[in-house]
Amino acid sequence: MTGTTPATRVTELPVGWLRDHLHEALAIYGEAMGYDASVVAGRYGYAVQHTERPGFRAVGAFEENRDGDRLVGFGYGYLVAPGQWWHDQVRAALDRRTAKRWLPGAFEVCELHVHPDAQSRGLGRRLLHALVEGVPAPVALLSTPDADTKAFRLYHADGFVDLARGHHFPGDARPFAILGARLPLRASAS
Repeated sequence: MTGTTPATRVTELPVGWLRDHLHEALAIYGEAMGYDASVVAGRYGYAVQHTERPGFRAVGAFEENRDGDRLVGFGYGYLVAPGQWWHDQVRAALDRRTAKRWLPGAFEVCELHVHPDAQSRGLGRRLLHALVEGVPAPVALLSTPDADTKAFRLYHADGFVDLARGHHFPGDARPFAILGARLPLRASAS
């Protein structure tokens, strides 16, 4: 049948599966973020290291078709701690009171991406909620390009608030917003 949306499922990903399919997942990251192949290739080693962090968990969105399942989106995160690059960057970007309130024991939504061909079907929301469901942390934190994007609107609709705007991470010229949400996430009406 033409014109139908393929069936998709969202599921938790075992660490071994993610490591075995990391190039596939990072290709989605590159497409979704608009990064060239060199940036994506440079991310591989960091992503492998992330799988070893405390509280690590990952989820994937699979499109079902006659040739089998195809990964069309993924997300992963872990508990933040001093000494981790992202934690320390965010700590420096936040005022002291905000950092003290949001960073201790937080879960970082490190990556959450849907291939552009599969966007606007609710997969980002499904991945986000599956990723943080049952996480033993008081809050979830993330950074996203500071622009009016689908992702930015999704995060705000699902309870994330601005902690810092216009932050520049080394290696990316775009400004980023640092967002946080109390867990469990609220269900969005949209």
